[in-house]
Amino acid sequence: MPTHADIISLALDRITSGYVFPRRVAEIEGAIRRQLAAGAYDTLGGPALCEAVTADMQEVCPDRHLRLLWLDEPQSTDPADADEGRAAFLAKLRAENQGIRRFEHLEGNIGLLDIRRIADAGEGAGMIGAAMELVAHTSALILDLRECRGGSPEGAAMWCSYFFPDDQVHLNDIYERSTDSTRQYWTASHLPAPRYLDRPVYVLTSAITFSAGEDVAYTLQAHGRAVLVGETTRGGAHPTVRHPVTEHITVTVPTARTISTVTGTNWEGVGVVPDIAAPSDQALDVALKDALRRAA
Repeated sequence: MPTHADIISLALDRITSGYVFPRRVAEIEGAIRRQLAAGAYDTLGGPALCEAVTADMQEVCPDRHLRLLWLDEPQSTDPADADEGRAAFLAKLRAENQGIRRFEHLEGNIGLLDIRRIADAGEGAGMIGAAMELVAHTSALILDLRECRGGSPEGAAMWCSYFFPDDQVHLNDIYERSTDSTRQYWTASHLPAPRYLDRPVYVLTSAITFSAGEDVAYTLQAHGRAVLVGETTRGGAHPTVRHPVTEHITVTVPTARTISTVTGTNWEGVGVVPDIAAPSDQALDVALKDALRRAA
């Protein structure tokens, strides 16, 4: 069985080789190894160890995606099975209806989509399209991302594509450390459902909204296509890969960073700030009231 020192060394190796900001690696490693040497982790079980190491890493490098995670179900540690967490991610999305929790037709012909995860643009395209078919004839649309905890950058671009008229909108870029290259994300030219144009769009946010959910909110706001209502989001803008450390512990390593074509930056560490601030549990009522006012 690996010791705490073994687990930490393996995790730090992954961070050293992959973290998108190499200049921060020495600082992260130094802080964790000092804690290890001081015995701060000696009495901790697996879940508590993950929580403590994560907190210590984020204290010196406040990157919300930089984490050690405990998994109750054992995972393979065989290098031949390594897929950077993609298979598990896709399986979770299938089990969660590709992240789409609920559709509701509200008063005033206003559509509501409750989205808990941002699906993969490949496997999730049909389900995203089905959701957009349901709201195709509404007068306004509310995307509820208050419980959206992440997902796929490609899926975020697909969701955003529905709110622009063609494939000529350059949404954002993602810089990858491993290849020292930048991938551009544009609106899609072909979609499985009608685009949602010339009508108001609201996005509900909370302090829970994270990662790819923030991507959708930030991108639509930056391009002037949606009004954000709710709370400032959690603040995680760096796409990650997952590496198994033990059968129950995974290290998530941010290997890339998102760059908005409008702002030149992203929401890392600061979150996405709503246009209309409201407590999370009141955001839907506030957005609905504004939508009905605009329709009157």
